[in-house]
Amino acid sequence: MARIFIGVGSNIERERYLRAGWQALQQVFSNCRCSTVYESDAVGFAGAPFYNLVIAAETLQSVAEVAAQLRAIEFAHGRPADAKKFSGRKLDLDLLAYDEQVVTQPVELPRSEILLNAFVLRPFAELAPEWRHPLAEMTLAQLWKEYDASRQPLRTVLFDWQ
Repeated sequence: MARIFIGVGSNIERERYLRAGWQALQQVFSNCRCSTVYESDAVGFAGAPFYNLVIAAETLQSVAEVAAQLRAIEFAHGRPADAKKFSGRKLDLDLLAYDEQVVTQPVELPRSEILLNAFVLRPFAELAPEWRHPLAEMTLAQLWKEYDASRQPLRTVLFDWQ
């Protein structure tokens, strides 16, 4: 079984789509766990604030199968086929890591946003502090400790999953 980590975000009907994403991921993957939900400002465009979290899960699917499954879930929840990279999202699902694999196709792993964005690194470090980033050669706990959190302030959300 591979251990995977999925970044989840929404800035359109945030509560609705985070709940829908969580339910859909639980139907496809096993042993799902989620981090705290954090609110952050939009990055790369002017838009409503996002809710973000990271989900850890296990799967027998390949990287390509997981990536395709995540896209299918996004499309089922209203993602337009021509969605721009920096734009509002009902549900954004990004495969962040698949075990400790380093690949560039069909997706980049580990995803570069882990090292760049607080809304990815903090919840990921919360779920898997001892996970070692195969390129940075540091644990997520170490990376978060060294991250300048003042660059991207996060606000903890007391999220009601019901």
